[in-house]
Amino acid sequence: MSDQHTRTATPTRPYAVPGVLVPTPGQTIGPFYHYALPYEGGELLVPPGTPGAVQLHGTVTDGAGAGLQDALLEIWQCDPAGRPVQRQGSMHRDGHTFTGFGRVSTRRDGHYSFTTLEPGPSAPGRAPFVAVTVFARGLLNRLFTRIYLPDDTDALAADPFLRSVPEDRRPTLVAAREPDGSLRFDIRLQGDDETVFLRFPRQEL
Repeated sequence: MSDQHTRTATPTRPYAVPGVLVPTPGQTIGPFYHYALPYEGGELLVPPGTPGAVQLHGTVTDGAGAGLQDALLEIWQCDPAGRPVQRQGSMHRDGHTFTGFGRVSTRRDGHYSFTTLEPGPSAPGRAPFVAVTVFARGLLNRLFTRIYLPDDTDALAADPFLRSVPEDRRPTLVAAREPDGSLRFDIRLQGDDETVFLRFPRQEL
């Protein structure tokens, strides 16, 4: 048998050059969300029927406008008095303790829904909002945004953060009040009316 049939080629490995460090390639996260992260009652910050309870719902869509079925959303919020809620034990669900935290995965059509209480303003001069974190297939890093309540237009106009956002982009951060009293907030990852996404330290959520 000739050498050309028995010789084994040595592959080139440019990433193994001595003394040269090359960053590890980026990896997508998942899609593993439906396997371990959702937990029983994660979408229920309060049980349905609780006085003051409201449904916060919407659809997560991709750049083509299609619903994203394997996204996962987390929300943090103040209570109706505007008080920050203790994060310790945030996944606890006992039917009466409001922890201010929720986690839910989207359905096949990209729809999500939480049952919660409407937050109060966290400080004078600020409009009430819910902080949102978005995880999804293809995202190398999670995304942050906010859901502002739509009713107090004066508070929205005066809010320091919203005033820092270009006026034509602010509506992507404000929920819509549905006829049944629920709050609808669609999250568009790309394309027309793409949701404004934020960059700030986790502790400020």
